[in-house]
Amino acid sequence: MLKRAGRSPLLQKLVGNALAGYLLAVRKTSSFRLDPPDLYERLEVDLPAIVAMWHGQHFVMPFARPPSYDVRVMISRSADGEINAIAASKLGLGLIRASGAHHAHQVSKRGGLRGFIEAMRCLKEGASVAMTADVPKVSRVAGLGIVQLARHSGRPIVPMAVATSRHIDLSTWDRATINLPFGRMVVASGEAIHVAPDADDAALEEARKAVEASMNETTERAYALAKSAKSAKSG
Repeated sequence: MLKRAGRSPLLQKLVGNALAGYLLAVRKTSSFRLDPPDLYERLEVDLPAIVAMWHGQHFVMPFARPPSYDVRVMISRSADGEINAIAASKLGLGLIRASGAHHAHQVSKRGGLRGFIEAMRCLKEGASVAMTADVPKVSRVAGLGIVQLARHSGRPIVPMAVATSRHIDLSTWDRATINLPFGRMVVASGEAIHVAPDADDAALEEARKAVEASMNETTERAYALAKSAKSAKSG
């Protein structure tokens, strides 16, 4: 019965709108810091970009986007995905609906091929694409999908994380974090990672490892800064 209720469009809309409202309250009651401080100036030369994030750390990612940026986020077609899509849209993001895949033969079945083509189209139009770097059910292990997108589109991958000083960590496969209001929020970014159009399997694996390492470092740095009293600059 709960599963059926979760598939109700009306309930999904109500929960999605409530989620967006809650996240806005988190942002409005939190101080704000960029790391590095000139993050957006540095990012300009790499736009449009492929913004990488970890599963479970995505809830406040919309607030990393300046209002002038066209960013479209890839979200699965699951019931949870529908709720996330409604919230993301309310928070100013465009949508790409697809699912990730751990194995190549799953791409068409899970909607990954359609999402890949749509992401390529968005990047060609000049919009940045935000997507989780890790594969479903395998936390903090980057998949090849995001690297292949960078290879075929010619656009760089920008590792990014948003952390809040006050949060609750859940015991889920993706180590999801529930961000809380009245704290400090930090948006951190790693260096852009470029993938050559003629990259072979070895080069793709090297790029995948680079994305994974940078994502872990960026996430750890964001949390360390959020917990530091020195990050209490308002913005």
